Amino acid sequence: MHKKSLKFMKRVLIYGAGLMSLALGVAFSVNSGLGVSPVNSLPFVISLVTGADMGNCVTAVFSMYILVQILILRKEFRLINLTQLLFTGLFGYFVDMAKWLVGDFTIQTYFGKLLMLAVSILFVSAGVCLYMNAKLVYMPMEGMTHAIAEKMFKDKPFHDVKVLMDCLVVFLGIVLSLIFLDGVEGIREGTVICAVLVGRVMRPMQKILIPLINRSCF
Repeated sequence: MHKKSLKFMKRVLIYGAGLMSLALGVAFSVNSGLGVSPVNSLPFVISLVTGADMGNCVTAVFSMYILVQILILRKEFRLINLTQLLFTGLFGYFVDMAKWLVGDFTIQTYFGKLLMLAVSILFVSAGVCLYMNAKLVYMPMEGMTHAIAEKMFKDKPFHDVKVLMDCLVVFLGIVLSLIFLDGVEGIREGTVICAVLVGRVMRPMQKILIPLINRSCF
C-alpha cells in the first residue's frame, strides 16, 4: 500500500510539473507578442465577436470539447473526466504564477520574439508530455484530442493527431475572425507555428519521457 501511495504521489508531482511547464510556455508565448496560443485562439476570437468575457468563452469552448469527448467515447467516457473543467481553473493559477516568474521579460527584436516562441514551444511540448503521461485528468483540449486519436485515428500516434487538432482550432478561429471581424485578430504567425510544431516537438520528447515516467510511477 505504501508503495502504491508513493507512486501515486510521484504521478501527482509529475502532473503538477507538467502544468507548470505548460504555464511557462503560455507566459513566454504571451510575452513574445506573436499571437495567442492555439488552444486560446478560438475562445479569444469568440470573445471579440460576442463581447463576452474571455474567461467565460474559455469555459464555454472547453465545455464543448468535453461534449465532443462524450459523443465520441459514449459509454467509455468516465464521469471523472468532467473534472477537466476544474483542473482548467487550477491551470489558471499556474499561469498566473508563471506570468509572475517571467514578468515583463521580452526581447524586442523580431528574432528575439521568435526565440521566445521557441522556448514557449519547448515548455508546452514538455508540459503536455508530462501531465498526460501521469495519466490523471487531461485538460479539455488534450482530452478531446486523445478521444479522437483513440477512436478515429488508431493508426496515428497522439502527437500527430495533436498537430491536426491544433491546426483545426486555429483554422476555425481564423474563419470566424474573417467572417465577423473583417480581418484576423489575435492569431498571428506565432499561433500557426505553435499549432504546427508543438505536436512534432512532442515526438522525440515522448520517446525519452514515457519510459522514465512508466518506470517511476507504474
